[in-house]
Amino acid sequence: METPSEKYPRTYHFPFSEGAVNDDRIQEEWAELLTKEIVITEKLDGENTCLKANGIYARSHGAVNQNPWAKPIWEIWERVGKSLGDLHLFGENLYAIHSITYERLDSYFYLFAVRDNGQWLSWDEVDWYAQLLDLPTVPVLERGYFSNTQLSNIIAEHQARGSFLGGESEGVVCRNAAAFPESDFSTNVLKYVRKNHVQTDEHWTRNWQRAQLWFERPGFSATAGELGAD
Repeated sequence: METPSEKYPRTYHFPFSEGAVNDDRIQEEWAELLTKEIVITEKLDGENTCLKANGIYARSHGAVNQNPWAKPIWEIWERVGKSLGDLHLFGENLYAIHSITYERLDSYFYLFAVRDNGQWLSWDEVDWYAQLLDLPTVPVLERGYFSNTQLSNIIAEHQARGSFLGGESEGVVCRNAAAFPESDFSTNVLKYVRKNHVQTDEHWTRNWQRAQLWFERPGFSATAGELGAD
């Protein structure tokens, strides 16, 4: 039987999150988060994946992830898994296309959180582990102290600009820049997602397609080393 603290907790929505549906949880006390220094990151459209010492897991942690789209994450685990100890690395697996096709992928795994014995590490520590283990983090939009209006403007600008990885933006995640305990997760990490962000159906796992890294996409010139080169 799984331990409740093993899987990544459910992330509550801001009350103004347009993509929240009936079974989503809303954090009505969201203003408390804005009293702290926060990191605003892009919410990527992939599979929530955890690397820990005994293997890799999808969100449920019921069993190790043996799905074919987990293959490149196992390759990362072969490189770093034995050094993790009690650390749990959480990131987005983008090997399979979900609802968004990203045009500028340079990795199939983007780190967004690290947990150590029930403590969620600070963003600086997440970034440190990312550099140590040669893993990218999810794109950071802003970091600092923001008013309600400033936060709304940042979200609106990101939605209009689109993903840092090319394509539409699914939304943003706002987290406390400092470390915090597992018990306080629901007030320290909140998300905004755009309306109708989920486009997959029950047939997704039978018909899934592999995402292309940026240098595999049409228009890439091996000589110039960039997309759209002649």
